[in-house]
Amino acid sequence: MVDIKKFVRINERIRASQVRLIGPEGNQMGILPLQRALDLANQYELDLVEVAPQVEPPVCRIMDFSKFKYDQERKEREAKKHQSRTRVKEIRLKPNIEEHDYQVKLRQTIGFLNKRDKVKVCLFFRGRQMAHVDLGRKVLDRFINDAQQAGKVERDSVLEGRVISVVLAPR
Repeated sequence: MVDIKKFVRINERIRASQVRLIGPEGNQMGILPLQRALDLANQYELDLVEVAPQVEPPVCRIMDFSKFKYDQERKEREAKKHQSRTRVKEIRLKPNIEEHDYQVKLRQTIGFLNKRDKVKVCLFFRGRQMAHVDLGRKVLDRFINDAQQAGKVERDSVLEGRVISVVLAPR
């Protein structure tokens, strides 16, 4: 969360000698000396908040600063809720996978893709299996083809050491 208090000057922290004042209902009250503006804010039992420090004279508003701060934090939390984070799930295969295991992994992958997650499919080779990389590629190509209705290939298959990996993104 952004600490609003760091960036906004309130009450005695305002440095200008004169300020353009906006009242608690949003009405313009004109250009007043700082002390007069502080007295008015105390009269309303509210804070004097510097809204636009870059203009001359700076614009200040009479408001309840703690309520304003709370509203800003609530807006930030709401905005954070509606952000979507893409997660990358990983599915691990081997070249000599049995049909049932293959179907389970495929269902998991389709489920992840339907939940809008990316899936990294990794096919691992062990020992002498490295001599038959083509068999592994066939399994991976079949897997990609079967998952085609739920996702598309985002990054093509790459052989990295003993692993062929491909990234699928949701449609």
